[in-house]
Formats: sequence, structure tokens, C-alpha cells
Amino acid sequence: MDLKAYFDQTEGTGILATADSAGKVDAAIYSRPHILEDGQIAFITADRLTHQNLQSNPHAVYLFIEAGQTWKGKRLYLLKTSEESDPDKIESLSRRKYRQDSESNKARKRFLVYFSLDKELPLVGVNEEP
Repeated sequence: MDLKAYFDQTEGTGILATADSAGKVDAAIYSRPHILEDGQIAFITADRLTHQNLQSNPHAVYLFIEAGQTWKGKRLYLLKTSEESDPDKIESLSRRKYRQDSESNKARKRFLVYFSLDKELPLVGVNEEP
């Protein structure tokens, strides 16, 4: 099953791990990624630590644990390729809809961050390279 179909059909919990330029690691809960027609993987990020880390270190790992499963899911090793902050494009991809006229939502800075896939592995397994 390709990644777009997998994430369209599979519920679960995702964790996006990043590190800053000094190697200090952060992990945050993230929804399923957006798999674009050209194969890029995109996440909507707020202007917080994950986004800040990606400014100095473009590498990230996304862990996805399938709902109802203990050890089933995916590990995606990612490389940031670009980002944008077009609010209309971000809203069109957002799975959660916020009131556009709310002052707190107008003040929230969000980014659409694009990644290429370096490697895909099962959540748990021995298919790892040294």
C-alpha cells in the first residue's frame, strides 16, 4: 500500500521528532502527514520548537502507531526541503477547522513544511540498516 492510501485509511497517533543544530532532541504529537501528488510529505507546524529545530537541522523522524495496535505502524525518516506560510493553502490542508475570525487564530503563525522521504521502516522490526 502506498503512503497516501495508508495514511488516508489508517487511524493512529503520530510523533514528529526533531533536533536542533546542537543535537538537542524534541518530540511532539502530530497528526497524520499530508502525502502530496508529487510524493512530498507535508506537515502543518505552529511557530514552536519543532519548527525552530527544522530551521537549523532539516532531519526529522515521524513515528506512527496504528490505533488499536501495540507494535504496528511506520517510521518515516524525513529531510526538510522547503516551507511556506500561505494561510489559505494551510487552511485548505488543515484537517481541523478553526474560526478564521477569532483573534487568537489570526495571531497564530503556522507553516506548511515539506519533506522528502529518506527511508521508511516498520514501527518495530529488524529491517534497519546499521
